[in-house]
Amino acid sequence: MARGATHSFLLPDAFTIGIILSILMGFVVPCRGSAAVFFEWLTQAAIVLLFFLYGVKLSRRSVVDGMLNWRLQGVVLLSTFLLFPVVVWLGRGALESMVGAALFSGLLYVACLPSTVQSSIAFTSIAGGNVPAAVCSASVSSLFGVVLTPLLVGMLFSIDHALGARVGMDAVLTISYQILLPFALGQAVQRLLKPWADRHRSLIALNDRFTIWLVVYTSFSSATVQGYWHQLSWSQLAGLIGASLLLLTVIQLIIWGVCRFLHFDRADSITILFCGSKKSLAVGAPMMLAIFGELDNNLLLPLMVFHQVQLMVCSQLAGRWQRAGATDNQRE
Repeated sequence: MARGATHSFLLPDAFTIGIILSILMGFVVPCRGSAAVFFEWLTQAAIVLLFFLYGVKLSRRSVVDGMLNWRLQGVVLLSTFLLFPVVVWLGRGALESMVGAALFSGLLYVACLPSTVQSSIAFTSIAGGNVPAAVCSASVSSLFGVVLTPLLVGMLFSIDHALGARVGMDAVLTISYQILLPFALGQAVQRLLKPWADRHRSLIALNDRFTIWLVVYTSFSSATVQGYWHQLSWSQLAGLIGASLLLLTVIQLIIWGVCRFLHFDRADSITILFCGSKKSLAVGAPMMLAIFGELDNNLLLPLMVFHQVQLMVCSQLAGRWQRAGATDNQRE
């Protein structure tokens, strides 16, 4: 991939532009009354379709192949679902002083989420990492996240009742019929619909993006109607950006140190770092509605900010490793 392609990650893509437009629409033309009810039902339907199609397109073979490389997959899963929550919880004092208690709960929610799929694979490819392993790691992480994320949220958020969120039986049932059941149905009819899904990847990708845009618009509309933005200061927003950058840096340094300690080669280390340190907005936003029963802006805002921070940081790392790889090839 050309060097210019790496720098394109710094520019707003269609997905990011869509998020920005959704936010602006939430400010300017928020949905109210019966329109808000309609958009709520539309959002829930879009989430069901999202996880159904995810079940259709996720190859069982990729999961099996990924699990065979147990050392790499194990480090990625432990980084995503153990290291991240532990670091956030232990760093609560510093993080909460930067963003406040309400937004800290959003960072804690981010820590419970699975890894991204598309961007993890893309950055791994640019940096010269193990792309097949990245495909497996990201897919397995998302699959495990459907089960582990609600469990982690239920455990961490119930430790401190001040965080104001708990996962009870109602949330479990919602997750079952809104996420697990559609995903299972997608897997069940995969042989029938997989050829169609492969031919219409762009359409499925558009549905993924549309679901996130819809979630963002609905959430920001609700926040505008309720006067949420008058309660949020610029210093809190700046602190959230700083906290996201600090959190990502600490996680990546620990992951890289673990990779060196376990003697992973360069390609596998790159794969582990990208797949183990990134968090999925595509899964996190819909799952928030299933777990909490509402779109909480104190949770959604940290997720969106962390998403953008991880893209910018990882694009720089990918470009650096790409140039280093090109220099090594010239020397050989």
